[in-house]
Amino acid sequence: MRFLIAPDKFKGSMSAREAAALIASGVRTVFPEAEIIEIPLSDGGEGLVDTLTGGKKSLLQETTVTGPLGDPVKACWGLIAESNTAIIEMAEASGLALVPQIFRNPALTTTYGTGELIKAALDKGCSRLIIGIGGSATNDGGAGMARALGAAFTDKEGRELKGGGADLLRLERIDISGLDQRLEKVKTVVACDVDNPLTGPQGASYVYGPQKGATPQMAELLDQALGIFAKVVKKDLGFDLAKVRGAGAAGGLGAGLIAFLGAELQPGVNLVLDHIGFDSLLKGCCLVITAEGALDQQSLHGKVPIGVARRARTFKVPVLVLTGALLADLPDLHAAGVTAALAIADGPLSIDEAIRRGPELLKFKTEQLMHLWNAALTSAQT
Repeated sequence: MRFLIAPDKFKGSMSAREAAALIASGVRTVFPEAEIIEIPLSDGGEGLVDTLTGGKKSLLQETTVTGPLGDPVKACWGLIAESNTAIIEMAEASGLALVPQIFRNPALTTTYGTGELIKAALDKGCSRLIIGIGGSATNDGGAGMARALGAAFTDKEGRELKGGGADLLRLERIDISGLDQRLEKVKTVVACDVDNPLTGPQGASYVYGPQKGATPQMAELLDQALGIFAKVVKKDLGFDLAKVRGAGAAGGLGAGLIAFLGAELQPGVNLVLDHIGFDSLLKGCCLVITAEGALDQQSLHGKVPIGVARRARTFKVPVLVLTGALLADLPDLHAAGVTAALAIADGPLSIDEAIRRGPELLKFKTEQLMHLWNAALTSAQT
């Protein structure tokens, strides 16, 4: 009997690797002789480096870069020497988790540190970049990232812009003559977990700005700023970002990576599943168990459980989804290939308690499901 365990993280409670180990432990409680494959996953946010390096510490690099508020932070990234590939999480350098709640302000935060990570990869001779852009604290369109790589942003008086998202309201000109020339020989692929446009009601500022600390008034100004950014990019660089799916990811970093690195945006979960050869792992499996902290309607647009379910459906392997909060419509989940989705909570819980008890609840729920699975198998054989 072969089980495939493929969860994402439970943000604030456990990493994808920790969740996979807990689920596997729950399976072994009932099926001690089962073959269990643990594959921690990411959709492009936190955990991407761990997933694509297989958790091997020997493949990790550490670089001190500029954090989202300008303070130095130590950021880890992956280096796969055989293929000259760098695995970068923007969240390591410019992520929301790096900014205390009371200091969150997407009008000020910058992606400059993400650009420094890219430069570190270039210094190591990397010719391919895989960049995950989930979990951002920023809304600067990737301007900070581009500045770290040599681009210049100026206002109508020729003064250089050095701030965060709101500074783009003064943007008049972009000069890429100083952009690092090594980028011309590098292929950049972006793991993107959302498909929002750069601006508008479904754009970066209105949809994701509030969770980064934006008030409604600030979100409106930031949307205007990204609109100005898009117009200047089109005028000076020739890229029309207005209708590009995913350009609004990470506060517009998706747009910046297209404009300054010629990047290709891909659904993060598909990129990850292809990279690890997920389809081949499905062969011979009797059940896939996947999981993430919350399962909602947004999950249908590129999150790990749905990406896993769609792959497993092709091989006719049933999929169980375990989640901290089940907010999606079940018919939509079933249509995507999910056999059953269950919340792990054993009753009403505060968010803090759910996070604290997450590991315990995940293992217990897995055990209960395995007892049910075993009973169904036994009944089918009699």
